[in-house]
Amino acid sequence: MLKHRIAARRTDAGMSLANAKLAEVRIHTVIAGFPDTFDPDELLLAPIVACGINGTERITPKLDFNLDDVDICLHAVRHDAPPRIVSVDYEVVVDTDESDQRLELLHKNVRKYGTISNTVAAASHLEGTIRRNS
Repeated sequence: MLKHRIAARRTDAGMSLANAKLAEVRIHTVIAGFPDTFDPDELLLAPIVACGINGTERITPKLDFNLDDVDICLHAVRHDAPPRIVSVDYEVVVDTDESDQRLELLHKNVRKYGTISNTVAAASHLEGTIRRNS
């Protein structure tokens, strides 16, 4: 079993720092926010795209899948009462010459082995598509 430790502390009104290993992330914790920091909702969503790209990097050698680039964009819907993310939709765009069948195989494997995407999908609606970069 893999264990993680993340700690955060408030640095001033509206700003906090989160730490994991040697990494540090600034987090804004006020409604108005700051344009150069993630808010808590964005911090929840960013690992979904990171998991997708990480999964792609891990799966492509196993599938002998050739790609030059991968981009993931997502859109989430948040309800206010009660506050929660109710759905996340994403699009994966891959720069590849692989067949449509192989592209779907890549998507299936990335979803199957994605720790973050599987966790979010268990708590909210998570749906996405994959396509070739045109």
